Amino acid sequence: MGELRVEGAVETESAQFIVIQVGEEQYGINIAFVDNIVRMQAITRVPKSASYIKGVINLRGIVVPVMSLRLKMGLEPDEYTKATRIIILKLEQHGTVGVIVDEVKEVITLDNTQIEKVTNDTTNDKVNFVQSVGKTNGGGLVSILDLSAVATEKE
Repeated sequence: MGELRVEGAVETESAQFIVIQVGEEQYGINIAFVDNIVRMQAITRVPKSASYIKGVINLRGIVVPVMSLRLKMGLEPDEYTKATRIIILKLEQHGTVGVIVDEVKEVITLDNTQIEKVTNDTTNDKVNFVQSVGKTNGGGLVSILDLSAVATEKE
């Protein structure tokens, strides 16, 4: 069961995040939206789809669209390695979608005192996918992805 610590009259809630690597950066994905993490597999191309949509996979009988997070963020195309994974996300507005990431690093727990919202600067596409920044206990920073922005289709 999740632990609530009371400091004065302020309740501190914590959430778990999967830390992923995309290019040189590390990002956090709220574990509440993660349905599954699967190894890279054959992806069936879908004609006339956005360039960052790699196609679809069959996951336990469900057809799941898969997108390249690298291409969506305007980075160089994916190079698949043994560490490459597809993270299956379940999102209310967008249904089930898979995102290709270079590597899954770890699971971290952050409480709401360790997370700061960021203001979006519309001049930088990559920043628009980040909703907040988490400060880890080791002093590092993890950009928390705005999954709704990631899943929204744009060309």
